Amino acid sequence: MDVQGAGATRPYDAGMGEPRRVAIVGAGPSGIFAAQSLLGHPGIAVDLYDRLPTPYGLLRYGVAPDHTSIKGVGEALARVFESPDVRFLGLVEFGKDVTRKELLGAYDAVIYAAGAAEDAEMAVPGENLPGSDSARSFVAWYSGHPDATPFRLTGVRSVVTVGVGNVAVDVSRILCKTASELTPTDMPDPVLNELRGHVARDVWIVGRRGPQHASFTTPELRELLTLPHVQPVVHDALDEIDLTTLERRPRANVEAMKIAAERSVPDASLRLHLLFWHRPIEVEGRHRVAGITLERTALDDEGHLIGTGEERTIQCELVLRAIGYRGRALDGVPFDEVRGIIPNTVGRVTDARGRVQRREYAVGWIKRGPTGVIGTNKSDAAETVAALVADLADQPPHVLEPVEKMLRRKGLRPTWYEDWMRIDAAEAALGGRYGRARTKIASWSDLLDIARGRGPARRPTSRDL
Repeated sequence: MDVQGAGATRPYDAGMGEPRRVAIVGAGPSGIFAAQSLLGHPGIAVDLYDRLPTPYGLLRYGVAPDHTSIKGVGEALARVFESPDVRFLGLVEFGKDVTRKELLGAYDAVIYAAGAAEDAEMAVPGENLPGSDSARSFVAWYSGHPDATPFRLTGVRSVVTVGVGNVAVDVSRILCKTASELTPTDMPDPVLNELRGHVARDVWIVGRRGPQHASFTTPELRELLTLPHVQPVVHDALDEIDLTTLERRPRANVEAMKIAAERSVPDASLRLHLLFWHRPIEVEGRHRVAGITLERTALDDEGHLIGTGEERTIQCELVLRAIGYRGRALDGVPFDEVRGIIPNTVGRVTDARGRVQRREYAVGWIKRGPTGVIGTNKSDAAETVAALVADLADQPPHVLEPVEKMLRRKGLRPTWYEDWMRIDAAEAALGGRYGRARTKIASWSDLLDIARGRGPARRPTSRDL
């Protein structure tokens, strides 16, 4: 049984007695920020669980591969794992490998950092046709997620993305960029080969409301609108928008669109269309996507969005929805089906009646919904950890099952942080063959072989945990 390091004695303040143990379900940014915040309190030991053999969650599988500066956040988060009081346990899935009851039986507190694992749907006819998918699925594919289904772009001449946030910007930018621009990224080679061969000529971003209501961040929007070989086409009358009524970010977005609308790119190989005040009413096609029909929208006298009955159809071969995410219920944990979150009060989990569930906490998108950027999770985690630490101070230590005993009883063989370091080294070595900093390894079998020490990567010295 491979329970390397599980439950072994870890350094702590001798005056504090045995460390209080905290489990975090989810090793993405919100979970790691929670661990980082917990490290500021002596006498607490943290285990981060994830169903993947790799930590970092959306930082690894959701940040666009061509935005390396954002990925630099990973270097700061990696330092959390240098602490002897923090461990990563991969290949352990909550609800399948371990239950709520088992974690509460082995830890003084449990933090849920499960993110928002489901996509909002357009709820229109034809949405499930082949060629209609979520932008999240597209991002997972080009980011090398081992669960991703490959996309086939042969014959795709026009793409419509429904949604006006940064995910829509990311997928559109990837589709607009050239092979030479994408080659330095860490995309898996099969993804790069597919993107190199695609010949889309039109990429559309469609929003239900106006340009002033879009949730783009301005630097990302400007980057997309100024790609050298892309002709922006803005289909809305921007001059009718009163900039003096707008806050800073929407004003900057509209100004960026105004500049783009006046830009001429004579040698453009692709057109980028921005179309607002339209909502999807049907995805067209018999056996696969052939187009999407949109209805023009407007605001009524009370500010509610309504359809005008005016329709238009855009011919396309690929439709991607980027209209939001929602959390998924965790087995046995209270869940608000309407809001798609774990109900909570300043991070303390509550049931349907608002009663606090002792020793259970939430952070990140599963706590507050899919809002904010990666950095937002830091203050969010600090709020939850403050509540947890205050509760621990008021509670005597519980009689807990040793973690190593729980893992053995369940027959679990987690991967540890040093196993992830083997994967990290293997990706760097693979990237070196292509002259890149790294190339993602996307196959489950390859990831497991490397993590278990069966791959070609160097085996680092294991920490004595």
